[in-house]
Amino acid sequence: MLDFLPTPVKGVLSFIGYLINTLCLTVPLILTSFLKFVLPFKGVIVLLDKIIIWLATLWISINGVNCDLFNRIDWQVKGLTQLKKKDWYLVISNHQSWVDILVLQKIFNRKIPMLKFFLKKELIWVPFLGLAWWALDFPFMKRYSKKFLEANPHLKGKDLEQTRKACEKFKHTPVSVMNFVEGTRFTPEKHECQNSPFERLLLPRAGGIAFVLSSMGEYLHHIVNVAIVYPGGVPTFWDYISGKTKQIIVDVDVFPVGEQMIGDYFNNDVYKKQFCDWLNKIWQEKDEKLKKLLLCESADRPSAWLGQSHIKKIKN
Repeated sequence: MLDFLPTPVKGVLSFIGYLINTLCLTVPLILTSFLKFVLPFKGVIVLLDKIIIWLATLWISINGVNCDLFNRIDWQVKGLTQLKKKDWYLVISNHQSWVDILVLQKIFNRKIPMLKFFLKKELIWVPFLGLAWWALDFPFMKRYSKKFLEANPHLKGKDLEQTRKACEKFKHTPVSVMNFVEGTRFTPEKHECQNSPFERLLLPRAGGIAFVLSSMGEYLHHIVNVAIVYPGGVPTFWDYISGKTKQIIVDVDVFPVGEQMIGDYFNNDVYKKQFCDWLNKIWQEKDEKLKKLLLCESADRPSAWLGQSHIKKIKN
């Protein structure tokens, strides 16, 4: 609607919109969360969690309106018709930019339960958002390197214990547990350092999602496998809010959680190998899909792969 404005103006106005939305909704969200400590009864907690999720969903919806107001993005999304609002999901995706989070929130908003991300512990100090993520029960994880654990063996397993506690909170209300399996954003430097066998992906980290499946196997019904492509180049947050991003393609594939996916990853070598082989196969297929999507777009014929009837325009 305001796409005619100069790029810097669109970026500034859009950022102000995101800021006001965040300030206005973070305060009631945090206050509602504190009530869970004052009234620690299961029925009350379930009710308050629904209010908190409603506030967060409203925040995401307003951010979506803000995006559409200042941008003219050609959204091409496949696979959303397979999803349900009241189900438990494990969502896995490739990761290239912080914009990925805004993209995932926008396309899945009101289509599946709210996405819950596993975040680095340091992110709790992000102004306003850190407290909002805490209020939403986003797990804050402290990762330890192998070298650090060798020097501090008493901390071994602490990260897994944090994951277990986080998963316990997800069992009383439908949730979508979000995991960027690569563990970090893709860059050519990281790709070269890892000597990754995949052309457009880093190596997948199997331990995290294996542990989530083990902890929540009885609740998680489906895995949502997402591939995100930016044909015009991977955008920064500024690119996204200022109208520089012209096209985003998202492919969504949903499949059930099978019994063979659940096991003791850290103590059962046979299961560990089986799970790693399964995840590597998923990642190989995703790598080929990303390549195919980019090739279709570079040839200016996206429908050749996606199929015109499956292209869904995002509407708030």
